[in-house]
Amino acid sequence: MISSVRGTHDIVPGEVGRWQALEAVAREVCRRYGYQEIRTPVLEREELFAKGTGESTDIVQKEMYSFTDKGGERVTMRPEATPSMVRAFVQHSLEQSMATAKLYSLGPMFRYERPQKGRYRQFHQLDVEAFGIAAPSLDAEVIEMAAEFVRALGIERTELLVNSVGCPACRPAFGAALLAALGDQIAELCADCQRRAQTNPLRIFDCKIPKDQPIIDGLPHSVDYLCAECREHFDAVQQALEAYGIDFRVSHRLVRGLDYYTRTTFEILGQGLGSQNAVLGGGRYDNLVKALGGPDRAGIGFAAGLERLVLAMPESAGAAAKVKAFVVSVGEEARLPAQVLARDLRHDGFSVLVDYDGRSLRSQMKRADRADASYVLIVGGDELERGEVTVKDMTTGQQSTVARTALVQRLKPVGDAAG
Repeated sequence: MISSVRGTHDIVPGEVGRWQALEAVAREVCRRYGYQEIRTPVLEREELFAKGTGESTDIVQKEMYSFTDKGGERVTMRPEATPSMVRAFVQHSLEQSMATAKLYSLGPMFRYERPQKGRYRQFHQLDVEAFGIAAPSLDAEVIEMAAEFVRALGIERTELLVNSVGCPACRPAFGAALLAALGDQIAELCADCQRRAQTNPLRIFDCKIPKDQPIIDGLPHSVDYLCAECREHFDAVQQALEAYGIDFRVSHRLVRGLDYYTRTTFEILGQGLGSQNAVLGGGRYDNLVKALGGPDRAGIGFAAGLERLVLAMPESAGAAAKVKAFVVSVGEEARLPAQVLARDLRHDGFSVLVDYDGRSLRSQMKRADRADASYVLIVGGDELERGEVTVKDMTTGQQSTVARTALVQRLKPVGDAAG
């Protein structure tokens, strides 16, 4: 047997219903907030993520699936969607064709990292991005939309964290303060944090190594080093969230793991997901569009890991729809009429299974029971000649004979026009 590659997983029948329910909610919430879907390639040029995600990030340094293709070009299987969406926004001049450049995508991403609960090497994300608006009111709307998405999935016991990491004008002072506060303690941190201290000191806050936490907890907070413009922006975001009635907590540890973030960052945490408990996160990235060759346009968005959301959704979410009817044929002469009946009912909107192999009546009834069909429709004998079907309600066990022309009405729930 050839098994799946480590860190990948099949979403099999019985599970896929939860995914479909999640994706339907995602599309509906995005529609309500004015976002339009975009589908970008899984394969991109490596330089897109080196420039966009950031050379100093763990993603670029350790986790990307990159290779040289047969044409000699370095390509990467996308590890995240934001750089791809920015590239598409620039390449297709979408700000010229859209009233407001609000985009979303659903699809797989790829990172080489240790597989764990809700985290795989091929994983799936909802990504939501808005371009061209720098106002803090959009920050608050994006955060409120993210909270509404989680609420619409029925996920309870969540916590919203927000922070501001400043801008290129005030962040250098904060970085210098971090290094000064660390002093000789840098040597006591893990190897990754020592590297981060040289490349992007803010990312020390991303560290999850237990022994490093007491040192990190004593470091300065980014909000204490904001310039006047960033302070005003962050205050306005918080005021808008309060006006929306959204509970949140300012977390100085929230810097996000990517180099492109500016000003607002946020995460929503879920319960029962272990140490990796963020179900979504995002923030503002006002310099990324220009850095990737586009015009000087602001940007903000978030990404939600679908695997973690599926784990956090209620058990009842996405329950598989029941098979409405299983058509059973009695005798060889009834097999083709039974298949025609199944076809007709499917065209009327019902979910129908039928026997193709000429099994015995008992065997067909067992299959109908395994399929959890609501009704068994028995075709054959004298009823076939009279244009009738025997209908057995599998919930009550009651059985009756129904004219073929009245069958659709018989199978419809009371008050249901669609079946």
